[in-house]
Amino acid sequence: MEIIYGSELSQKIKGELKQEIEKLQKDGRRLPVLSVILVGDNPASQSYVKSKANACTSIGMENRTIRMPHSTTQQELLNEVQRLNEDPQVDGILVQLPLPSHLDEVSVVDAISPDKDVDGLHPVNAGKLLTGRDGFVPCTPLGVMEMLASVGYTDLSGLNAVVIGRSNLVGKPLSLLLQKQNATVTMAHSRTADLKALCQQADILIAAIGKPKKITADYIKEGAVVIDVGINRMEDDKLCGDVDFEAIKEKAKAITPVPKGVGPMTVCMLLKNTLKAYKEHEKIYG
Repeated sequence: MEIIYGSELSQKIKGELKQEIEKLQKDGRRLPVLSVILVGDNPASQSYVKSKANACTSIGMENRTIRMPHSTTQQELLNEVQRLNEDPQVDGILVQLPLPSHLDEVSVVDAISPDKDVDGLHPVNAGKLLTGRDGFVPCTPLGVMEMLASVGYTDLSGLNAVVIGRSNLVGKPLSLLLQKQNATVTMAHSRTADLKALCQQADILIAAIGKPKKITADYIKEGAVVIDVGINRMEDDKLCGDVDFEAIKEKAKAITPVPKGVGPMTVCMLLKNTLKAYKEHEKIYG
């Protein structure tokens, strides 16, 4: 049994990104720039934004955090997004979600220029993923694919993959990425009949349902690879995933822990997407 530590894999990838950025500096090029908009004072959002800023700093990427008050209007936020869209020095734009309840998240995401949508949430990028064209892919699914590749799972021909959860952020894009690697993919969700029996057929099982330790050992096929995307805070303030890690780990061929699993990979892929955007912009603007 192998534990796939995203905390370790992300450090390796960030090291590679740092080397690329150091070379850009030596060549006299500008630094890649990620702009993050934070509206309001949600503590969790503030923490996420800080971790993204720290990650940028760690590889030499420039981070610009734009803080806007809770009272920000829809038009004010859209104006700020448009300003960043038009700034040739900005490569990636991320609006930290969730937004205050009086703001419409969908129209804000739709307002981000697709070539700066490093979160991969714009309908244009979703369409590119669906049709097999190159675009930006949401960071968590991208991180999951890197984790699978790290244990030798690149060509998934002949393997059954079950994805539990059908969100636009994880489940849907991840199912497409798995299909691209030739897996036979089943998407399961809250309305799925006999989820346990379905999971028992999976060579690769990915849980993204938001229910603490929902997936127990009797859900798992012997020798399966189990990726736990869930993160839940328990009453004792400890974090756990959607998978009962201790019960499953000896049955799985490989498994991700929570914490130190998928989470660090999500931020790492944000950096990778931003560097990708930078390279595309350099082709255009020089």
